[in-house]
Amino acid sequence: MTTRRDAVRAIALGAATALGAPAVLRNRYRLFGWSTEEYSARAVRLVNETVVVDMLNQFRFADFRETPVKSRLWMQTPGSFRRADYEVYRNSGTRVFSLGGGGGNFQGALKWAADWNGFIAGYSDWFLRVDDASDFARLARDRDRIGIMLTMQGADHFRNADDVDTFFALGQRASQLTYNTTNRLGSGFLADEDTGLTDFGAEILKRMQAVGMAVDLSHTGDRTTLDILAAATKPVIVSHSAARALVPGHLRAKTDEVIRAVAKSGGVMGIPFIRFMIKLDEPVTIENALDHFDYVSKLVGVEHVGMGSDLDAVGNPNPMGVPEPTNQPNFDRYRLHRDTDSAITTRKLDHSKRTYDLAEGLIRRKHSDADIKLVLGGNWARVLGAIWPAPGA
Repeated sequence: MTTRRDAVRAIALGAATALGAPAVLRNRYRLFGWSTEEYSARAVRLVNETVVVDMLNQFRFADFRETPVKSRLWMQTPGSFRRADYEVYRNSGTRVFSLGGGGGNFQGALKWAADWNGFIAGYSDWFLRVDDASDFARLARDRDRIGIMLTMQGADHFRNADDVDTFFALGQRASQLTYNTTNRLGSGFLADEDTGLTDFGAEILKRMQAVGMAVDLSHTGDRTTLDILAAATKPVIVSHSAARALVPGHLRAKTDEVIRAVAKSGGVMGIPFIRFMIKLDEPVTIENALDHFDYVSKLVGVEHVGMGSDLDAVGNPNPMGVPEPTNQPNFDRYRLHRDTDSAITTRKLDHSKRTYDLAEGLIRRKHSDADIKLVLGGNWARVLGAIWPAPGA
C-alpha cells in the first residue's frame, strides 16, 4: 500500500521532475541547473498545488540591448513567441501574471489591450485571459496554461465613466486610479499636494465597482487612499505595496490605518520585492520581505496578504538598456538605494522561480500549508471573485 508520506513525496518529485530538476537529495530538489539552490519537498508541493498569483508582474520588460527587442517582437509578429519562451513561464511556479500596464491615454490603452488580447488569442494553448473566478479553477485543472490578467497602473485612459465599461469588455479587471502624480481622479504619492479623490474620481470609482473592476490603491497618496476607501462599496486591493511601520516615513508604503481599512473592505495587499520599498537601508535580504508578509498577517490576518512582486517574469524591475525612471518630481520619496551590484531587486526574489523561494521562506516562518496557499494565490482568487461578476453574469 502507498502511504500518505509516499504520496506526498511522489507529488513533489513529479513537480521537480516536470520542472527539470537534475538532482534529488533527501527530500530537497534542485529545480534548475544554473543554480545550486535546493528546495524542500514541501515548498515544491505547495507551489505545485496552488494557482500562484503575482498581482503585479509585467510579463517581460523590454530589453533594448536586444535586436530586435524580444518583448516587442512577441506583440508584433505572430509565431515569434517560441516554446522556449513559454517554458520560462510554465516552469516559474507563477500561474497568473497581473500585467499592470501603463497605456496612458485612451488610444494608448486601447492599443495595449488589443495587443495583449491578440497575443493571448494567438497562443491559446499556452495562455488564458483571466476574466472571472472560474478561470482560477480552470487553471488548477489545466497545469499547462498560464493565466494573464489585464490590469492597469493608472486610470488616465478613462475619459468618462462609459470607458470603464469599454475596457472591462476588453478584459481589464483591475485599475489603479492614479499612478505617481495627480490626475483627474486624485493624487499619487509623488504629488506636491495630495488633493484627495475628485468628483470625477468618485464617478469612475462608482462605475468600476458597478461593473466589477477591482480598484487598486498601490500608488495613491494617503489622503486619496483614505477617500477611496471611505467611498468604496466593494473590497479594494493594494496590488503591490509595503507596510510603512517597517519603513517609517516611506510614503510609497501603506500605513496601519490603510491596511486595516483595506482588510475591513475584504481586500488584499500584495508585498513587493523591490529592495528600497521593503527596507530603508542596506543590507536587504529575503528576510526583510518576509517581515512584511508577517507584519500584515499579524495586523489584519493572513487572509489579507499576497504577492505583488513589481517585477517581470525573469526578475527585472524596469526596461533594460534605458535610463531608470528617476527623473520624476519628488522621486526622492522612493528612498532609492541599491545592492552592491547596483541592483534594486532583492536576492532570492529576483529570478523566474522566486515563488519557490517565497514558499520556502514562509515555511521557515512557521506558516501552515493552508496559510501559505492563501498567500501564494488563494487570497487573490477569493477577493477578485468577490469583486468581479459571477461567471456567466
